[in-house]
Amino acid sequence: MFNSMVTIFGKLLAAALLLVPAAGATAAATLTHVHGLAYSADGKHLYVPSHHGLAVYEGGKWHKAPGPEHDYMGFTATRERFYSSGHPAPGSRLVDPFGLMRSDDGGKTWTRLGLEGESDFHVLTAGYGSNVVYVYNHDPKSRMPKTGIYFTLNDGSAWTRARAEGLQGEPTGIAVHPEDPAIVAVGTKKGLYLSADSGDSFRALASGPVYSVFFDLDGRHLWYGGYAKAPTLTRLEWRAGDGHSVPLPPLDRDAVAYIAQNPGNRDEYAIATFKRSVFLSLDGGKSWMEIAHEGKGG
Repeated sequence: MFNSMVTIFGKLLAAALLLVPAAGATAAATLTHVHGLAYSADGKHLYVPSHHGLAVYEGGKWHKAPGPEHDYMGFTATRERFYSSGHPAPGSRLVDPFGLMRSDDGGKTWTRLGLEGESDFHVLTAGYGSNVVYVYNHDPKSRMPKTGIYFTLNDGSAWTRARAEGLQGEPTGIAVHPEDPAIVAVGTKKGLYLSADSGDSFRALASGPVYSVFFDLDGRHLWYGGYAKAPTLTRLEWRAGDGHSVPLPPLDRDAVAYIAQNPGNRDEYAIATFKRSVFLSLDGGKSWMEIAHEGKGG
């Protein structure tokens, strides 16, 4: 059962990627848990958050991005910046956990946006053009007195709790429309749900376990990854309700954990799996090229 696999690999939803050069081969990488996947705005870099900073796939090679070697979680990218949560690097003397933070220079420096010492958001997303941030809060905090989905339109100065009527199950993934901050999709083990009123009410789009969810940059299509005796990936035109299955590369008791689209070439997509494999597609998901296999890349 896939649920058993999720239990075994549950820590993957709260972890990241460690880039370790192999002797004599600086492009080699060992991926020890993936927690996030995003392209730079120019599409030249694919970022994966790491226990020791941000790892980057560029020009067919893996390397470390400049910047502090924090343990990034809930990492997401917009047109203008990165948002993340996580834990500080050893010896940094920063408050642990981070709460919410923002980088405007590709992860070289970070601005803290509140909830330091309280929150390590594993389920976090941001609107590509709007910079709205949605998070799932697991337990009460000073500015989030109840569990549930919260969003901020002003980088954490004020948070609003979504009523989430009609949503069933604990969120496993959240995606927000690239331009409209009120349109948000949530995946749970019960199904895929969509809201057009900032999460106050949801309607079901699909049933069954959903473990990843992502809005195309065109705003018309919604991708989601699930598991029904085998891993699945679906692209859905959410307004019309028309969806089709996307062929996946061979995956052994694995499933899609993260999905990203290249802003510089919108036919290019990346997926990362629970078993730490990473694939690229240059033809809209028709075929896939593996750039890391179960934690080994190079």
